Amino acid sequence: MSTLFGEDFLLDTRTARQLYHAYAEKEPVFDYHNHLSSRELAEHRRFANLTELWLEGDHYKWRAMRACGVEEKYITGDASDREKFDAWAATVPKLIGNPLYHWTHLELQRYFEITELLSPKTAGQIWEKTQEMMRGEGFDCVSLLKKMNVKILCTTDDPADPLEWHEKIRADKSIPFEVRPCFRPDRYILDPEGEAAHALMDKYGAADLDTALEKALGFFRENGCLLADHGFAGFPYLTDPVFAERFRRLGRAYAKEGMAMQLHLGPIRDTSPRLLRRIGHDAGADSIGRSADPEAVAAFLADLERENALPRTILYNLNPADNMLFATMAVNFAPTVRYGAAWWFNDNIRGMERQLEELMETGALALFPGMLTDSRSFTAFVRHEYFRRILCAKLGRVAEEGLYPADTEVLGEMVKAICYQNAVEFFLPE
Repeated sequence: MSTLFGEDFLLDTRTARQLYHAYAEKEPVFDYHNHLSSRELAEHRRFANLTELWLEGDHYKWRAMRACGVEEKYITGDASDREKFDAWAATVPKLIGNPLYHWTHLELQRYFEITELLSPKTAGQIWEKTQEMMRGEGFDCVSLLKKMNVKILCTTDDPADPLEWHEKIRADKSIPFEVRPCFRPDRYILDPEGEAAHALMDKYGAADLDTALEKALGFFRENGCLLADHGFAGFPYLTDPVFAERFRRLGRAYAKEGMAMQLHLGPIRDTSPRLLRRIGHDAGADSIGRSADPEAVAAFLADLERENALPRTILYNLNPADNMLFATMAVNFAPTVRYGAAWWFNDNIRGMERQLEELMETGALALFPGMLTDSRSFTAFVRHEYFRRILCAKLGRVAEEGLYPADTEVLGEMVKAICYQNAVEFFLPE
């Protein structure tokens, strides 16, 4: 039995242990950004084995396997499910320092009560045990989320989506948590003359794309949408007048509808022609891009503020060099704008600690709206636990080093707010 992932994993001080076990551990989860399938939720999808559950669409794991020299056949190719799992089991022991090593074993513990470390030696035993367990009750995707105490989650949805699966979820009384759509119009903004843009205009009987997007947004809002999401490699607000006007118009619409807006800035996507051709988008061939243009971000937020039309906004940077840029930019427009969670390539121990430090040093950590999964995996919700342990460890060290009063009640209430309540108050204001 492994003791590496015991109850005090990552909790390196007495104060950290008190904060986690008394305040963070049992808080509900509000996952306001992920890529889960609303159809799979509505249909209570069951998974036949760990390959379906873990490897089917998780490009984090695909990247790790490629980094370890695994042939594509055993990643996204035509190998059997068992062969793919064995390839992953052979990869895991090589991932020293990688959060995937921690997440994999936390998932085995939290969902399957398996404490053995995954390796080629234990792969067969773990495969058989989990497959048998998954034939029983409690392993459909809804049950997996219920087990993690999920209360609210927001999927990521195309403006053309009819949202019929969300309607079925709302009508399903056996689903004990809220599932809200999230408006993601990036492909229309980036290709306003494309086939998809014209199809959206036809769908909503609109003469132009801006009107079509606003009608789609109204439909989303009627169906419980709380927020919009955007992810751009660059942010050409100062160099592309068409982009700027369209984005201002969307910002005004979000504010009018009472919605929040997320800005994810900095990735380079689909860098491998081979993987794009073979697999398509989201193949795990993305990386960190150039630093964001601070003048462009500031100008966009300022223009909306002048019009009293700045929606509640979360800023995320992928390039860690932008941490202080985004942390300080958020404070310029506080409390309407907040600095978001450590995103994508930064959601590891060092990345989360840096993000927390920047929040503490330049703003108010106490108002941080917490972690999210940004995942397509129904077992990725151990990432909330991972973050909570890192948060409590950071605050525990600050307190025990004498940099803040070691008042566990005050710190504990702060921890509880960051874990859940701040997100509720930010995204669901009265």
